[in-house]
Amino acid sequence: MNWWYPTLPPNASSFGGEIDSLFYIILYITGAVFFITEIALVWFLLKYRHREGRKAVYIEGNTTAEIVWTAIPALIVVALGLFSQPLWSRIKVDIPADAIPLRITGKQFEWHIKYPGPDGRLDTGDDFTRRGELHVVVNRTYSFALGSEDVIHSFFIPVFRLKQDALPGTSIPGWFRATETGQWEIACAELCGLGHYRMRGRVWVHTQEEFDQWQASQARPAAADTTATPPPPTRRRAP
Repeated sequence: MNWWYPTLPPNASSFGGEIDSLFYIILYITGAVFFITEIALVWFLLKYRHREGRKAVYIEGNTTAEIVWTAIPALIVVALGLFSQPLWSRIKVDIPADAIPLRITGKQFEWHIKYPGPDGRLDTGDDFTRRGELHVVVNRTYSFALGSEDVIHSFFIPVFRLKQDALPGTSIPGWFRATETGQWEIACAELCGLGHYRMRGRVWVHTQEEFDQWQASQARPAAADTTATPPPPTRRRAP
């Protein structure tokens, strides 16, 4: 990574490029403000440093300057909000109608992912659940309903630019479309307890043929699916 041009993890999702562009715009704006502020700070420290014979002067303030340095950041924030609103609407609200549904549930300290069977619908007899394993097909759209069984978690796949809090008692919708095959990490980005460090999973992005083989190997009657309601993990008492 170049010190003057920070880079992000590889992008493997359809909307990752837009999020990266928004990130860099905000980074450059805040970076410029940081350097201007620090330069002004050093200049004032030197200009108004203590000198023998100089008397202190009481200054009440400058109304014009206060309006300017309040109005400019406010305008920047409003402009960024208006600029980013269409992107967030596409990601958070406009879920594609052809998306394959998933149900993702956080639980101390693992992710439970429920898949539809060959019928493509959830809550039917061919559904199955896997712990910490997200298997999807490249260039296929997936929607999800994200929730939590206990505390606040945060479902985070860096290469998808996907990060969403999971709240108890709430089902939060979202979607993604992977654009590259490979294996990557699923993390919990919210401190959720003593076992937070091990709340990890993996995402596999397959070709259609690979996914069909994997799905066929997982298919079994719902009654025999022992991973649907897994036992709680053993917890250690805090010292």
